[in-house]
Amino acid sequence: MSIAKKGFQQYLLQLQQHPLRTKALTAGVLAAISDVVSQKLSGIQKVQIRRLLLKVLFGCAYLGPFGHFYHILLDKLFKGKKDSATVAKKVVVDQLTASPWNNLMFMLYYGFVIEGRPWMHVKTKIKKEYPTVQYASWTFWPVIGWINHRHVPLQFRVIVQSLVATCWGIFLSLRARSMTLTKD
Repeated sequence: MSIAKKGFQQYLLQLQQHPLRTKALTAGVLAAISDVVSQKLSGIQKVQIRRLLLKVLFGCAYLGPFGHFYHILLDKLFKGKKDSATVAKKVVVDQLTASPWNNLMFMLYYGFVIEGRPWMHVKTKIKKEYPTVQYASWTFWPVIGWINHRHVPLQFRVIVQSLVATCWGIFLSLRARSMTLTKD
């Protein structure tokens, strides 16, 4: 058996035995990958370790656990159904609750914790940028949500979402960084 196959089987076992921990760590690792890529794409020559660790913390402490409990809640609310009408309802609920909340949380975290900006700066930036970010989110995430709720088993939904969020995180980080550079 190949090392990759063994590793994947071990990962699935961990996901089964320790779902919250595994999803939190996966979100943290994927947040790290997202941040390294976004730092390189934005022209940062030497990876900023503090920023990287803060992004890992956000993934592990917030994104993974939030997604874990949120998907369980959605499945309970909609009794685990996967018919088209139910999936559409899940996507609408997701896009009207978790999506705006997660984007706001990221922008607050990025401004306060990662950049260390004062409230007035963060508030102004959110007021200016949040509608654009949320609109972009609504053009992208509903399709992912549909696929995730329709075709992905519950235990893998946070993992799929975290994988796609790696790209979304690059977008948000590059956007946040470009807004900071034009402000300074």
